[in-house]
Amino acid sequence: MKLLVVSDSHGERNDLEQLNAKYLDDVDAMIHCGDSELAADDPTLQDFAVVAGNCDMDSRFPKELILEVDGSNIFVTHGHLHQIKSSLLSISYKAKEHHAKFVFFGHSHLLGAEMIEGTLFVNPGSISYPRGGNERSYAIIEKNQIEITVKFFNETHKELTHLTNTFEIE
Repeated sequence: MKLLVVSDSHGERNDLEQLNAKYLDDVDAMIHCGDSELAADDPTLQDFAVVAGNCDMDSRFPKELILEVDGSNIFVTHGHLHQIKSSLLSISYKAKEHHAKFVFFGHSHLLGAEMIEGTLFVNPGSISYPRGGNERSYAIIEKNQIEITVKFFNETHKELTHLTNTFEIE
């Protein structure tokens, strides 16, 4: 399984169009964790599974998504409704409710990956407005039979190798 995860593009279509052109035929799903600030029917988002962020005004976006890809449940939300800037506790409870093995969220504009009790939590950072001294970023998550690898890339598609994480599957 191979997934592209992006968040917090804040109206910037060009980066999303480039991701679509580069990865559409190379990944099993493309996921946007909210704050696209585009309309739900914007052609730029047509190939992405998208949730609403706190800056999204189009009520057609769902607040949360449960996706199944290659037999794995994936919980997608923006994060603002789960206070992710304080703790991952609320979002982890929601993940357990849905038996999710992957949780993707944005909101803080801070990239990171963490395995908690067998569930992988990934914030891809912001493709447009990063915080915390980070570069503009998105994530590629790859799962095989024995491990999950999370790689972060900048907007020019250069891998940020110092941020790569590999987690054994429990």
